[in-house]
Amino acid sequence: MSDDGVQYFEDIAVGATASFGRYEVTRDEVTEFAAKYDPQPFHLSDEAAAATHFGRLSASGWHTCAMTMAMLVENLKAHRQAGLGSPGIDQLRWLKPVYPGDTLRCESEVLEKRRSESRPEMGIFKSRLTVFNQDDVAVMTMVSNGLIRTRDAG
Repeated sequence: MSDDGVQYFEDIAVGATASFGRYEVTRDEVTEFAAKYDPQPFHLSDEAAAATHFGRLSASGWHTCAMTMAMLVENLKAHRQAGLGSPGIDQLRWLKPVYPGDTLRCESEVLEKRRSESRPEMGIFKSRLTVFNQDDVAVMTMVSNGLIRTRDAG
């Protein structure tokens, strides 16, 4: 960590892990998100969901991504990372359904990092993120790429 309390590329260690976040999944939020972005019956109706392999109303996988992003941003704000966004996700897997009443949390591990050759003022790091429910069951994993400022562009 730098003197200004901000985490830069040089401060990121490959293999570093973190646990963070707490997100309570509500029925209203599940149905509101689904109605707007993923209006499949098993995300909107108890009756329709009961007739599927989900067995009951479940959150959209994209909603799980959005809830995860909310936890990620809160964590980044708390740790003052010099982040510059992301060029994308390499891998995304929805492992188990997320249901109203679940409480989600995250664990991350830095897999690799490199300084940008074309933009020396930034670095790129790859992380694996796993989202767990209240029973410590993994519900989602993703491997993402983050851009972050370097402390010294030289």
